[in-house]
Formats: sequence, C-alpha cells, structure tokens
Amino acid sequence: MGTAVASLGLPRLAAPLYEVVFNQKRMAHCYTFAMWIAVLPDADRRVGVVVSKRVFRRAVDRNRAKRLLREAFRLNRALLKPGVNVILAARAGIAGKSRQDVARDFRRACRKAELLVASDEG
Repeated sequence: MGTAVASLGLPRLAAPLYEVVFNQKRMAHCYTFAMWIAVLPDADRRVGVVVSKRVFRRAVDRNRAKRLLREAFRLNRALLKPGVNVILAARAGIAGKSRQDVARDFRRACRKAELLVASDEG
C-alpha cells in the first residue's frame, strides 16, 4: 500500500519519527484536522497522517480522510518552510469536505503556525 504514496513522490514520515513530532508539543488545528509540528534541522517537509477509528468507523471514510489530507499536504508542500515535519490527524469535520476545502484549511493552519515561506504569507 505504501507504493501508492511513494509513486506520488510524497515524502512520508517514518514510524520512529512520529514520537519525535508528538514530543515537540507544537500544534495547530482547524475544523477538519489537527496538526502536530516539529521544526528540526534534519526535517525535510515530511508528512504523517492519522485517522482514528473513533472518528470514522468505516474504513472507506478513514481512507478518504487520509487521501484528502495527503493531497492537501502535496499541493502546499512547496509553500512550507524547510526543516518542518508534520502529522495530520483527521477530525470529524473533514467528512463531506472537498479537496479544495481541506487544502484551504491546511494553508490556514500553516499560516496560523507560521510555517509558510514569506512569499505566501502576504
């Protein structure tokens, strides 16, 4: 299953790095997801996606939420400052949202967390 994400060229966060990002305790959130942020010198704008069974009982809904979050990250990755790793956790508000809505929320959360390069903040 990891090949589908790898074929997109999307840099995924390795499993041992999840704990590093969570331990940074830097967070931003919006209606559709919560985002944990780690600013590290060796970070390379990687993403980890988490969707809980408590939020979405059906696997099809969890997978759709993951796809939306990965796509939002992929579309906006170039706008992020270097040296950032993020974990995106879907919230119930993502249900029924379009790709554009989630991408807009991602930019809003990044702006709130001051993760965007200066050219996009204005």
